Amino acid sequence: MIQIRKSDERGHANHGWLDSRHTFSFADYHDPRHMHFRQLRVINEDHVAGGNGFGMHPHRDMEIVTYLLAGELEHKDSMGNGAVMQPGEVQRMTAGTGVYHSEYNHSPTEPLHLLQIWILPSQSGLTPGYEQKKFADAEKQNRLRLVVSPEGLDGSLKINQQTEIYVTRLDPGARVEHPLAPGRHAWVQVAKGKVTLNGLPLEAGDGAAVSREEKVELFGQEPAEVLLFDLA
Repeated sequence: MIQIRKSDERGHANHGWLDSRHTFSFADYHDPRHMHFRQLRVINEDHVAGGNGFGMHPHRDMEIVTYLLAGELEHKDSMGNGAVMQPGEVQRMTAGTGVYHSEYNHSPTEPLHLLQIWILPSQSGLTPGYEQKKFADAEKQNRLRLVVSPEGLDGSLKINQQTEIYVTRLDPGARVEHPLAPGRHAWVQVAKGKVTLNGLPLEAGDGAAVSREEKVELFGQEPAEVLLFDLA
């Protein structure tokens, strides 16, 4: 069973400096039909104007994954971490017992484009933590690259949940497959381009919930970048 969440059906908030699309209910956008999928709680696609961003604010009991699509993101947090993320980098922050962080567009003029993802942790009260890593485009080209996993396999970032996140960059005509174990589910989020998912067309901004399928098959219709979540 595949349920498609079209890009233009998502929640939308435009604050001038921030243009954000919400796959699931978030902030002032509330839709009881779209609260979460399995342990995947938030996928926000954010466009941030130059020199703007989110000031210091708190989180707790959440695994927060940031995937950068374009621009540079300046991160600071109450654990003492500070970094400027580049495209292709992935960041995982365990909010746990409580953490403050800020996120700004590092450029005063160039736009910033990112996906911020919240995943419910396996337990509450975890020790806060932070990890950031770049994954080369070649590792994702026409193959699924594991970037987040509970065991930190294959150089991926480690997350406190039975969730795996893969990324692929597909050329037109390229195909990748991911088997789904019995009882597992998937969410597919198209960041750029156009693909088919098990034969169904998806384009940038579209998402899809996948359950009771033996596999996820992605086929590039045009140059595309896709995130695949393997969920309990």
